[in-house]
Amino acid sequence: MGKIFVVGIGPGRLDEMTPKARAAIEEAQVVAGYNTYIRLIEKILGGKKIIGRAMMQEIERAHLAIEEAAKDQTVAVISSGDAGVYGMAGLVLELILNLPEENRPQFEIVAGVSAVNAAAAILGAPLMHDFAIISLSDLMTPWELIKKRVRSAAESDFVIALYNPKSKRRNRLEEVQKILLGLREKNTPVGIVTNATRPNQEKIISTLENFIREEINMSSLVIVGNSQTFVKAGFMITPRGYKI
Repeated sequence: MGKIFVVGIGPGRLDEMTPKARAAIEEAQVVAGYNTYIRLIEKILGGKKIIGRAMMQEIERAHLAIEEAAKDQTVAVISSGDAGVYGMAGLVLELILNLPEENRPQFEIVAGVSAVNAAAAILGAPLMHDFAIISLSDLMTPWELIKKRVRSAAESDFVIALYNPKSKRRNRLEEVQKILLGLREKNTPVGIVTNATRPNQEKIISTLENFIREEINMSSLVIVGNSQTFVKAGFMITPRGYKI
């Protein structure tokens, strides 16, 4: 029986990948991942067998990876950012643990730099206090539940990081904005980072009143400040509470 590494490759650039993540990929004989993420690391893949699939084929990809491990192969299943944050870690782990114990491959989940960390560093220091991460994708989570989570996070004065904010078929940012404007000041800072650490990276700092006018897509991450967040010299800062 082989082994499966579930690897977070970081936000995009190879130098943003952790040494442990890179070592796992280099050790693997087979690499499985979403085609876009495969392209991000193709320079270190050499002659490895590639299981590349399109979006929405995660279950098939995970099964194929487990089949390769059953052939005594070492497999790296990759996700962008951290594999445990909207990545492949949970799915692969569930499928492995559903197997009879004697048929389970070895596995290791390798942490990576999450997109929210990369975006926050580009924006300054918006996550210095408590924060919540919410995906606006309703493919697997009902929209009413997503709205409830946004409202609850806003009521609790969390900084809020929004993953999957907008796609070609889905744009509910106005609904999210309406919820937030009911609970926060209209001049609350909002940071938008698109293609964090990748080519064509863009950084925008706007306000809760105006941020939906900006260019936002599935490669964007939106960070909404809390009641204490401020902007200075083009950077967002959420105070931790130090007496300066």
